[in-house]
Amino acid sequence: MAKKQKLSQSEIDGVQYRRAKLWQIILFACNAFVGMSVYSLIGLASYTASLGFGIATAVVGVILTWTRILDGITDPILAFVYDRVNTRFGKIRILLITGYIIEALALMAMFVWGPGKGLGIIGFTLFYIIYVIGYTIANMTALTINPLISNDPKQRPTISVWSTALNYVIPMALSIVLNTVLLPKFGGDYNLEFLGAACKICLGLAAMGTLLVCIGVSEYDRPENFRGLAVKKEHLKLKDMTEILKHNRPLQCYIISSASDKIAQQTTSQAVIVTMMNGILIGNMGLATILTVIGMLPSILFAVAGAKYAGKFGSQKTIVNWTRICIVISVVMWGFLFAIDPRKIASAGICMILYVVLTLMKNGANMCVTTAGTAFMSDIIDYEQDRSGRYVPAVVTGIYSFIDKIVSSFSALIATGAVAMIGYTSTMPQPTDAATPAIFWTTTIIMFGLPILGWICTLAAMHFCHLSKEDMVEVQKRIEKKKNAVPAESEEK
Repeated sequence: MAKKQKLSQSEIDGVQYRRAKLWQIILFACNAFVGMSVYSLIGLASYTASLGFGIATAVVGVILTWTRILDGITDPILAFVYDRVNTRFGKIRILLITGYIIEALALMAMFVWGPGKGLGIIGFTLFYIIYVIGYTIANMTALTINPLISNDPKQRPTISVWSTALNYVIPMALSIVLNTVLLPKFGGDYNLEFLGAACKICLGLAAMGTLLVCIGVSEYDRPENFRGLAVKKEHLKLKDMTEILKHNRPLQCYIISSASDKIAQQTTSQAVIVTMMNGILIGNMGLATILTVIGMLPSILFAVAGAKYAGKFGSQKTIVNWTRICIVISVVMWGFLFAIDPRKIASAGICMILYVVLTLMKNGANMCVTTAGTAFMSDIIDYEQDRSGRYVPAVVTGIYSFIDKIVSSFSALIATGAVAMIGYTSTMPQPTDAATPAIFWTTTIIMFGLPILGWICTLAAMHFCHLSKEDMVEVQKRIEKKKNAVPAESEEK
């Protein structure tokens, strides 16, 4: 008897889903080379501001905070640009390349051409603002690709797996290159020569990533793929953005959830906090970086598990369940560091093994949340298309990113303010500094307490969000039905 053929997700749900090819998904995920390279580099901005432009620590925090607020403001503005760009070379590719060129020129000025030239606060701030504009164009455009290339509920989390994996691997690889290979060549301390070399490496990777993403998205970067459900195309207006934020409940809940997590993530990844954790508390910057990577790489497998879980139970349920696990693991890890002398981690033994295992578990659980969160944003974009009839991915992501960045803009201020409170008012922490109780509590509260608070906010927000897997099947059915009706209505007119 012939083996019964397995039904596709389209046949199961009664919806004709879009599906991307594997090579397209992989090339799209290469946007991580852009985002994470720049992310790793901009984490060093406080050092180039201090060393290259002569700006005091506290002032650096204020500048980075206000420029990130500007970054948030430019995100929804891009939605208007995105809505109107439509060339024979596409929409997405033009914006990606334009964004990269702008941010690359600004970062070269900030890290290579500008330091030591006496440009001071004005020069650094101007370069940072230009970088923000370029970053906004590139990043916000990339966020609209995921919902465009697939709406299959099983494939969407898989797309997130590739993106999530590279988003973790790239900064880890760069961390090794920068801290264990490049840093020793420049004397072991952050100096202008090191920062300039780091800038060129990061921007080279970002250029390669931009090219790969443009190749991967070329088949979908066509005008017909950006139309909504209305017969007549109307340009976006400011009141449309206000209406979406007011009536899209899943978007409201996701903003609260993601923004609270992001401010914790941005703060813990600040170079000054990483330096205090790895260089001062553990006492070996290079080894601690390698141990973190060892605890991260196997956790990428969790992204696969998280994607399968999301494909089976839906993105919202995945976010909730794995967030609870993140909280438990972080509490255990915080207690572990309190119970031991963190410097024992740098010595081969049980403390090192436990640290790596706990890091693996924490990163793995967090990866599941990230994977589901990326897919959930695509669900929200489709929910809005069903609700209002408008396909406006740049608007939805722009509104989310605006509020998210306004909140998370305080991450640099929190980090620099925290180190200033324990004595670093005119200098930055260096790996060779001595460990003190003040450094321990400041570092661990930021590394573990802040993320736990963010995850509690996530659980509270998701309690009021109703966009389950079953809900999304109905959303896709209604979208398909409305889209099929549009050509018929146009012919009648």
